[in-house]
Amino acid sequence: MEKKIVQTKTFAGLANVNVELTSRCNKDCWMCGRRERDKLYKDMAYGDMDFALVEKIASELPPGIVIQLHNNGEPLLYPKFKEVVTLFKKRNFITNIVTNGELLVEKSQEIIGILDTLSISVFENDRRADMQLKIIKEFIKLKGENSPFTTLRFVGRVDEAKYADIRILKIKRLLHSPKGSFDYKRKDPTIPEIGICLDFLNHLAIDRNGDVSVCVRFDPNRELVLGNVRNESLLDLWNCRKRQNMLALHVAGQRNKIPFCSKCHFWGVPTGE
Repeated sequence: MEKKIVQTKTFAGLANVNVELTSRCNKDCWMCGRRERDKLYKDMAYGDMDFALVEKIASELPPGIVIQLHNNGEPLLYPKFKEVVTLFKKRNFITNIVTNGELLVEKSQEIIGILDTLSISVFENDRRADMQLKIIKEFIKLKGENSPFTTLRFVGRVDEAKYADIRILKIKRLLHSPKGSFDYKRKDPTIPEIGICLDFLNHLAIDRNGDVSVCVRFDPNRELVLGNVRNESLLDLWNCRKRQNMLALHVAGQRNKIPFCSKCHFWGVPTGE
């Protein structure tokens, strides 16, 4: 008699989750997708994630993966930032934020020796670049040899000579349209050899209301939303029919049949100049 194989749900492939602690921001960047959201939705309700929801997310995810505590807001504005990082660290996650850097010194006691990795966005034609540079230098001095491992992320054409005396890793990124991951400047993004979007294969993004999406791309029509973690488990959402159907199309080389993905130029491989 043939044995019936029982398929069990797993988090196979999941390596990175963006948790949007807050959708609030303290900066008005000209190239940010937030400008598009504000145009589309005049009454955008920016705010913070409930700490109880953060706890639920932390309890459901597999340890050892990367937790990026940001999405469309400035993570250091979150009132319980240190508590969140400590929560994920206790569960053996790798913690990270990408920040505009303006609160680094003010929040240094919540960051230094606590957070694992941190990347500071420096973008072309930023009218507050000089103030940001001063803060970055002060933070690096305060941090010394302690964590977090810190990088500068140059987005677009930046005067790198101004940052030459800052002895940390510099990363280059191409600018793209504020409306989404397309119209990259100067050259096409890198495509992985397997021909499948790596962001789709290993990523989830959770906004501050608990909506779970397959990636962090600008999605005003919510085409990539799988469900809400308040009502469903993250394991169920990772394995849900909608995501599995999308995965099958990606694997078959037919991502053009997914309306959202057909317009996206990003393949999960960040590209520099």
